[in-house]
Amino acid sequence: MAERNITGKTGEEVACSYLKATGYKVLYTNWRFHHYELDIVATNGDLLVVVEVKTRSANYIVAPEQAVNRQKIKRIVWAAEACQRRCKIDLPIRFDIICLIRTEEAYVVENHIEDAFYAPVN
Repeated sequence: MAERNITGKTGEEVACSYLKATGYKVLYTNWRFHHYELDIVATNGDLLVVVEVKTRSANYIVAPEQAVNRQKIKRIVWAAEACQRRCKIDLPIRFDIICLIRTEEAYVVENHIEDAFYAPVN
């Protein structure tokens, strides 16, 4: 497995642990439908929370959350709606981004952006 894949996978595991520690119930990780994927699907109270995880090394140039562009948002929203239908989850959806920084010692949650984006109107 390529180093960036290992970094991303480990970042998602750290994000799951962080969410569980802060009271979220993680339902799915790496939920797939066709060629779409959701990093983490969780609940928090009466919300379905879809979390996009972005992990960067400590010397990053572009902030992790800036990697979630308009096209990525559309793909996440489409997959979230598919997940909601297929898994029969009748809760309002919130979209979050968790940004992690990988140092030599550890992966650190730098930022958890709640309501990071909304479903775009076509």
